Amino acid sequence: MATLERALRDALGQFATGVTVVTVRVDGGVHGATVGSFTSVSLRPPLVLVSLNRASRLCALLPGAPFAVNVLGAHQRDTALHFANRGLPVHPDPRWTPGAALPWLDGAVARFSCEPWGALEAGDHVLYLGRVTQFEAAGGDPLVFHGGALGGLARPAGRGAWVGSLDGPEYGAWAPGGGAAFSPGAA
Repeated sequence: MATLERALRDALGQFATGVTVVTVRVDGGVHGATVGSFTSVSLRPPLVLVSLNRASRLCALLPGAPFAVNVLGAHQRDTALHFANRGLPVHPDPRWTPGAALPWLDGAVARFSCEPWGALEAGDHVLYLGRVTQFEAAGGDPLVFHGGALGGLARPAGRGAWVGSLDGPEYGAWAPGGGAAFSPGAA
């Protein structure tokens, strides 16, 4: 990698991101990749975005296919490495949630099932938009990627950051705890 590209990558790595595994079922098999570029786009309609390297195997499988986004917990470092598959030792096979329509990983702190909404070409990546059709938020400490390393998130004590914010849990802006599943349009 050119020096300028490496420097840019290092600078971008200072932005901490959550770690997800994007999965798809194709011809009866489950395929997935560890993805740090995931974000919410819209609540009406419920849209999310994942960014995949054009050279990845998953990028070739995603066009037109329903997919799942599994937000990994701090305890799922081995799962992230398994799906990153960068010549590292093989990690134990992941466990899947039985009965899920799309491949949902057991132990994920949140999971989203998505129908394809659109795709945008973006340099060496493709941005895939998905319409959320079902989701579940089990909660827990997320796995975080920062500065080239995977780790947990150190949280300050108390709820101080959210006091007085309309985005805080006391205003109902967050889904109720306890792992309840929700399907948009089903309510």
